[in-house]
Amino acid sequence: MANPLRELARYGQSVWYDSLRRGNLVSGELARYVEEDGLTGLTTNPSIYEKAIAGTGDYEEELVTLLPRAELDAKTIYETLALRDIRAAADLLRPVYERTARGDGYVSLEVSPVVAHDAGASRDEARRLWRALDRENVLIKVPGTPEALPVIRDLLAEGVNVNITLLFSRARYARVAEAHLAALEARAARGEDLSRVASVASFFVSRVDSLVDRQLDAVGAAGDAAPGVRERAAELRGRVAIANAKLAYQDWRALTATPRWARLAALGAKPQRLLWASTSTKDPRYRDVMYVEELIGPDTVDTMPPATFDAFREHGRVARTLDADVDGAHRTIDALAELGISLDDATERLLKDGVRLFAEPFGKLLATIEARRGSQAGAGANP
Repeated sequence: MANPLRELARYGQSVWYDSLRRGNLVSGELARYVEEDGLTGLTTNPSIYEKAIAGTGDYEEELVTLLPRAELDAKTIYETLALRDIRAAADLLRPVYERTARGDGYVSLEVSPVVAHDAGASRDEARRLWRALDRENVLIKVPGTPEALPVIRDLLAEGVNVNITLLFSRARYARVAEAHLAALEARAARGEDLSRVASVASFFVSRVDSLVDRQLDAVGAAGDAAPGVRERAAELRGRVAIANAKLAYQDWRALTATPRWARLAALGAKPQRLLWASTSTKDPRYRDVMYVEELIGPDTVDTMPPATFDAFREHGRVARTLDADVDGAHRTIDALAELGISLDDATERLLKDGVRLFAEPFGKLLATIEARRGSQAGAGANP
C-alpha cells in the first residue's frame, strides 16, 4: 500500500516533522523518515527542547563537559546543544534543499520566547542565531506578535529566512504577508537576490478548536439559551479551526494572484507558504489525524508531531481537501459569531497564551540546566 505521508506530495503539500533531538539524528531515524516517508523539513520549539534535554539521556556526555564551565550560563549551554542539532539536521536535509531548488529542506529554530514582545531584542537574537547556524536551509522562528511585525520585515529584507509562528487569525496573517512582500520589494529596489529568501507563515490549527469548543460548550449549556442554540453549538464543535485555516488559504491564493506578487515572482521570489502547525488532535472524540486530512492542498506545509506523523502514516486518508467547501467554511465562521463568540477575541487570547506556553518550558529548561550544574558541582566536591 502507498505511504499516505508520501502521497501528500502528489497534492503539493510538504511534510515536516515537529520534533528534534540528538537521538533522532544519531540513530538514523530522521534519515529514514526522509528516505521512506518523504520528510522534507523540521520544526522545533522550546517545549520540544525542554523535553529532549531534561527528559532524555541524549545530551548527557556533552552536559558533563559544558556544565563545569562557569563562563557559560544556562542559555548559552542550551544554545550550544540546540545549534549543534540544528546544523546537523540542516546538513541531513541539504540534499532535499538542493533537489527542490530551495523550496524545502529547512530546519527551524526559535528566538527566545522571553523576548517575544521586545522588537529590538527579537531582532538582535534572530540575527545572532542566523549567523551562528551558518546554514542557508534554516529558518529563524519569530512569534507573530504585533511588536514582531517590523522585525519580520527587517530580517527578511536582510536575507534572514523567517518562520513566523503562533499565527491564529487571518487579520494577523495578512499583516505578516504584507511584511514579507515589503521586505522583498526593499531587496528588489536594492538590486538584491530574491530567490534565496525563504519564509513560512505558521498557522496554528487545533488550539483554535481547543478554546472555541469550550466556549461553544458553555453557550450550549447556558440555562437561558434560546431554542436550538444547544444544537447549533454542538454542530460547530471541531469545525472552526479547519474553517479558519481554509479561509486563510483563500487569502493566500488571492495574494499570490495579484500583480504585486507577479512582479516579485518574476524576479525570482518564492512565496511565503502557509504552514499548518498544532496539527495533533487534542479532543479524543475527534479522529486523530483530522487536522491533517482536512487541510491537504497545494503550496502548503504540514508539520506533524511524532504521534500524528506515525498515525497518518498508518491510516491517513489523502485527498485534496483544503479548498473544498469554502462556502461552508464561511458559514461556520458566521454561525460562530451568531452564537455570540468572537473569533478575533479567541485568537488574540491564543496568541498571548501561546507565547506563555513557549516561555514557561524555556524557563523550566534553563532552571533544569542550572540545577544540574549545582548537582554536578556538589558531586565533584564530595566524591
